[in-house]
Amino acid sequence: MNPNAILTHGQVLPPSQNRHPIPRDPASCRHPERTPTQHSSTPARSASTRRSNREDDAGDQAATADAVAALRTVLEARLTRKKTTVIDATNCEKAVRAGLVQAARRHGVPAVAVLMGTPVSLCVNRQTARTPDRAVPADTVRAQHAAAVTAFPGLRGEGFDHVIFADQLHRLEPLLQRASETRRADLGWDGHPGLGSLLLVRRVFGDTVLPLWRWVEGSTLAGGDRVAEITLGADRLRLALRQDIDGEGDYGFDLLTACPVDDECTAPAWTPAHSVTTLLDAITGALDDTDTVCTVHGGPADHDQDDDPEGRADLEAQYADAIRQ
Repeated sequence: MNPNAILTHGQVLPPSQNRHPIPRDPASCRHPERTPTQHSSTPARSASTRRSNREDDAGDQAATADAVAALRTVLEARLTRKKTTVIDATNCEKAVRAGLVQAARRHGVPAVAVLMGTPVSLCVNRQTARTPDRAVPADTVRAQHAAAVTAFPGLRGEGFDHVIFADQLHRLEPLLQRASETRRADLGWDGHPGLGSLLLVRRVFGDTVLPLWRWVEGSTLAGGDRVAEITLGADRLRLALRQDIDGEGDYGFDLLTACPVDDECTAPAWTPAHSVTTLLDAITGALDDTDTVCTVHGGPADHDQDDDPEGRADLEAQYADAIRQ
């Protein structure tokens, strides 16, 4: 099952009371212990969130009517577009549930009741960790628990297509499905252009730099290798895409930087850029130039060796002696 709408109910029934078949692929579920729940791909609609938006107080019950009206407006808008929608609320009143089921029917989508098998004692105790404006009185929690237990056997008769417990949902498959679809889109396997030459860029530096990345076509700065720029305001970084590192066919990026040997040298010098941290170090002046190589002076190790010609000659003599022996 892959419902287009999930209309949730209740939070307090013990899992042992579940007598209904459990669909394999519900789109999402609610978590009342952390109300309001945030869903990355399926926005949850919560009355407490609407109260907070309208009155700056999620616990202000006087604002409930306005909050519910706003929630219904959003619900209708999403269901019109066949969007999976979570109503994150206890929904212990039969009339409230009936309105949600009717909304699903009007738009031709399934209605699913998702229940939490949370003991009433735990529900009450969790209120102590909430801020005063979000804490629900213990008597109210107990009343909701009792109402949910009473309503549970008749939920199918109220028109819900599925009645399931959150702790028995199969969640890994839809997660992997979204990850697979994202990968296929990145590679252009879904019929769209994909990331193309930016795929490696994102893999190395992350999503943040992608909007700032620009390939500099025809540049000779890197000896024929492809050159790119990351520009924002007055800051600019230049990078070269190396496609045969160490002659072994490995891919990677080098960052254009200053010569590590001669402060007055203006020749290009390159240092390996392994991640976005390398770029940050370059901007802040914290870049380690140990592996930096100037196209004229070489690297720091080459320079240190040139500063001691007598020592190098002595090593060469020792090597010759060893060969002769």
